[in-house]
Amino acid sequence: MEADLKALEDKIGQLVELTQQLRNDNRGLRQQLAQAVSDNKRLGEKVDAAKARLEALLERLPGDN
Repeated sequence: MEADLKALEDKIGQLVELTQQLRNDNRGLRQQLAQAVSDNKRLGEKVDAAKARLEALLERLPGDN
């Protein structure tokens, strides 16, 4: 009985450690995701600005526009 309780205690301790590690990993992943979303938004804005500049340049070209 004592050995069973000790084994259960050890397993619970492992579960607590794993849960804490998963929480830490999750927190880090959430931060990475937030950074990626921010970067994606910033890059999208840069693409839109470049597209607008290119369209303005194309309008200035002589030709069959």
